[in-house]
Amino acid sequence: MSALTFQLRRIGTSARQTDRVLLAACIILAAIFIFDAPQFVPSVQFTAESLVGTAPFLVLSIGIAAYATATGADNLISRAFAGRPVRMVFTAAAFGALSPFCSCGVIPLIAALLSMGVPLAPVMAFWLASPVIDPAMFVLTAGTLGTEFAVIKMISAIGLGLMGGFVTLWLGSRGFLADPLRDGVGNGGCGGAKVRSHKAVVWKFWHDDERIKKFRSSAIANMLFLGKWIAFAFLLESIMVAYVPAENVSGLLGGDGIGPIAIATLVGVPAYLNGYAALPIMEGLIAQGMQSGAAMAFLVAGGVSSIPAAIAVFALVKKPVFALYLVYALVGSFAIGVISQAWLG
Repeated sequence: MSALTFQLRRIGTSARQTDRVLLAACIILAAIFIFDAPQFVPSVQFTAESLVGTAPFLVLSIGIAAYATATGADNLISRAFAGRPVRMVFTAAAFGALSPFCSCGVIPLIAALLSMGVPLAPVMAFWLASPVIDPAMFVLTAGTLGTEFAVIKMISAIGLGLMGGFVTLWLGSRGFLADPLRDGVGNGGCGGAKVRSHKAVVWKFWHDDERIKKFRSSAIANMLFLGKWIAFAFLLESIMVAYVPAENVSGLLGGDGIGPIAIATLVGVPAYLNGYAALPIMEGLIAQGMQSGAAMAFLVAGGVSSIPAAIAVFALVKKPVFALYLVYALVGSFAIGVISQAWLG
């Protein structure tokens, strides 16, 4: 092996071990410094000031997530799937809006629920509602896009879950969508333990040293995760403000009509953009002329699905269920965008 090949392999290994978000941010900053040096300081300053402004909401969201982990409140999710079908769909959609899962992170839990024999209808309700909103996301959405926008997004998450759940229930009652999992899938997945263990919730976790450690580790992990994503998002927003002409955004996603909402939906479904990172980006686009309804459609569509999530879902469920999942994401997000635009104006 030549020295050059050895060095290239070392560089490749180091790149794989480096956090990709931080690496991307460094590359972007380096590119700005090289090709447009006068923009470097304004971009760094914009990112820092925006991050400081969001800090109170960030701290609150991290506290909520860490508290849920330390107390064991996340185990309450499994109780949403006990009862009659109609009640199960309503409860699952509501619990979905409270659960902290993204479109990819929810998939192991969905696999576990389906493999345990939980009906597809309530699972679909939970599946669609969960990635769109959670308490931490609600707080951050309110801080960046306004409380009214956050409330509408929460209602939209529950509404999308109800729509998917009841349509699936109707199809199931007519003999469709039986045995939704692919052959070979059904051992409960890595989310099975959470569903099977109905442990008591300890609301006053600070009396237990082990739970204090869970709170601390969860808070640190979330701080690093959310902090880097939101900082990266503000960096992208600074670039967008500097280089994307407002008239271009207004021409594509601004103005009246449903066209911009349809485009935002089609772009949002395949996009893989962290939900927290998308918030300040949508804030910047709205300021440059994007419709509120288009922003809502993008956030909901991007939350429900993405290319990585779709690939995982395709490997998990049979083709009719996969197709239905994509239809729910597209039709539901578009409808939510239209309704949101009529509400928010």
